[in-house]
Amino acid sequence: MDATDEALVALGNELLAGGYRFTAITPTSHRRVLNRGDQSPILESVFGWNRRFRRDAIDQKIFVLLEKAQQLETDDGWFRSKVRFATIDDFIFLHSTFPTLSHDAVFFGPDTYRFARALRFALADMTVAETFTLLDIGCGTGAGGLFAASQLLPRQANIILSDVNEKALRFSRINAILNGFPGAQTVQSDVFESLQGPADLIISNPPYLVDRHERPYCHGGGELGLALSLRIAQQSLDRLALGGRLVLYTGTPIIAGTDAFFEAVRPALQSRDHRYSYEEIDPDVFGEELDTPAYQRADRIAVVVLTVTN
Repeated sequence: MDATDEALVALGNELLAGGYRFTAITPTSHRRVLNRGDQSPILESVFGWNRRFRRDAIDQKIFVLLEKAQQLETDDGWFRSKVRFATIDDFIFLHSTFPTLSHDAVFFGPDTYRFARALRFALADMTVAETFTLLDIGCGTGAGGLFAASQLLPRQANIILSDVNEKALRFSRINAILNGFPGAQTVQSDVFESLQGPADLIISNPPYLVDRHERPYCHGGGELGLALSLRIAQQSLDRLALGGRLVLYTGTPIIAGTDAFFEAVRPALQSRDHRYSYEEIDPDVFGEELDTPAYQRADRIAVVVLTVTN
């Protein structure tokens, strides 16, 4: 880690020590809150809502850490953090500024919380050896992999956080240290291309929308945004160790009552002697996408969880 990374770790620890908590919401809701007058505690205002602030409004130790991390914007005496922090339970996660417009943005939002909840249920009955390999494909902030590892303690996990986005890997390394997993590995890889060997637990919360800008954090690829999720599911089936498990959280358009993702992935599931379950856990997300050309035939976009055990 370089000095800027160390400053971000120190900043996250300072926020935790000060009792910082923030739940990251949808961009649409976030924008509505920003349009109101600011009534938030200062740390939540700066690092959650990502509002501008004056230098004397925050503790100078925190201000200096932002400077050392090179994560300060300045405009005529006003400052704004270039990073945000969100929390799940006692975990804290560094992620990108609002709005997440850049091509290398590292997103954290409601899907992250739903994914964590899905992992808690999916892993409750999992039996693993004292040491095992946990692989998070398209890790983003690393929240999924780190949260999953916490559910399987006290076993010692070989945690591998993988993404195509270099900034995501940087943020994942910092988040791993902040949350007590300094030994977690980060690997730049397009799905399994740079990853070797089987894994005992493969998890993924890939992007699943059609984004006209093709930003990696939200563009799932293909006509309906399903290409990446389908590729992860299909390739994971051959990478599971005996007794290993895949937990894939994704979204799917429902067209004339038919689940497009399940119809696409079912042949791969039926061709192997694996046990699987498939559940719709939220019937209606990203409703605004129904107004875009990609989803003109869709009734809704649902969130689903595919769990496969070898």
